[in-house]
Amino acid sequence: MEPVIVVENLTKTFGDFTAVDAISFTVNKGEIFGFLGANGAGKTTAIKMLIGISRPTSGSAKVADFDVFKETEDIKRNIGYMSQKFALYDDLTVKENITFFGGIYGLSRDIIKQKTQELLKELDLETIANQLVGSLPLGWKQKISFSVALLHNPKIVFLDEPTGGVDPITRRQFWEMIYKAANQGTTIFVTTHYMDEAEYCDRVSIMVNGKIVALDTPKNLKQHFKSENMNEVFLKLARG
Repeated sequence: MEPVIVVENLTKTFGDFTAVDAISFTVNKGEIFGFLGANGAGKTTAIKMLIGISRPTSGSAKVADFDVFKETEDIKRNIGYMSQKFALYDDLTVKENITFFGGIYGLSRDIIKQKTQELLKELDLETIANQLVGSLPLGWKQKISFSVALLHNPKIVFLDEPTGGVDPITRRQFWEMIYKAANQGTTIFVTTHYMDEAEYCDRVSIMVNGKIVALDTPKNLKQHFKSENMNEVFLKLARG
């Protein structure tokens, strides 16, 4: 397996508080890697270091073969990112959002035009291409946001709680999009509050108080902790 993320003893402190405490793991090409933990466990802080917007205190990490200390701009060019909150612009149309972010990613006009047509057709949004994004249901917004994060064919996509607040059917459709991207070789690094979604991941890490306390396949974690599902595993670890 080809690792595309390699993390060793990565640490982030804020004064006397350690938000991320010497975490180590690898993520392979095309893998769906679940990064789980309760609020305040350190997940978002860790992601910020990996995507190059927060400098680690110590340790080391490479993302898409680029160093998180020295090559943050290269990291940003080679990843996609979808934040916990909807990341597109409500006062632009669907088509304008795609065109705008295509330009930010450095795509040519011809490529942007081609990608826009492909994306609108794939998401079945051709009839509302000129509609303001702010008027769309949350589920549609999230699917557009994920597709835009893939616009420049990144090696890795970071998804920070991408399905929060959407209905179960839309969540399932969203995960079908994740599977498709992973099957095409894109690595998916995803955080989620929904423990049933952890079952969809190839491997799962669970953070508690800034440390990774478990990392394995969902099947192996359930066997090890003698649990029926990932929710039980998570509760056992979170409660110590």
